[in-house]
Amino acid sequence: MSGDARGKRSAGLLLFRHTEHGLEVLLGHMGGPFFARRDAGAWSVPKGEYEPDEAAWDAARREFQEELGLAPPDGEAIELGEVRQSNGKVVTAWAIEADLDPAAMVPGTFRMEWPPKSGRVQEFPELDRVEWLSLERAREVVVTAQATFLDRLTEHSD
Repeated sequence: MSGDARGKRSAGLLLFRHTEHGLEVLLGHMGGPFFARRDAGAWSVPKGEYEPDEAAWDAARREFQEELGLAPPDGEAIELGEVRQSNGKVVTAWAIEADLDPAAMVPGTFRMEWPPKSGRVQEFPELDRVEWLSLERAREVVVTAQATFLDRLTEHSD
């Protein structure tokens, strides 16, 4: 995303499941050239921006569909509140217990000029992959501010 994200708001859904190895969460690796070779800080709750006249919950479900190409799961939604990322964007999230096959994802795309100042516009996936990650692994790679969502989910699951 270009420019300053201050004042912008995003909403998303954090899927989780219980496995024999413990709690796992579904995170997406951000697509595009800026994140292609990054791991730490390049993973996020599937989310997207919304306008003030749209309810955050509706935006979270719409963005899940747009980013993953899959219908958002039904189930009890656990409010995880909001966090402010280092770029100033405020992200609101809900957790839903569900299982999903990451291979079924058909990512939404965005267009940007790449390489910079080349005049060439290319299309990139919003998320280039999604994976089920243990909480420990998720904390290592998720956008720093979003680790708070993992903490809140853990508190709710205890």
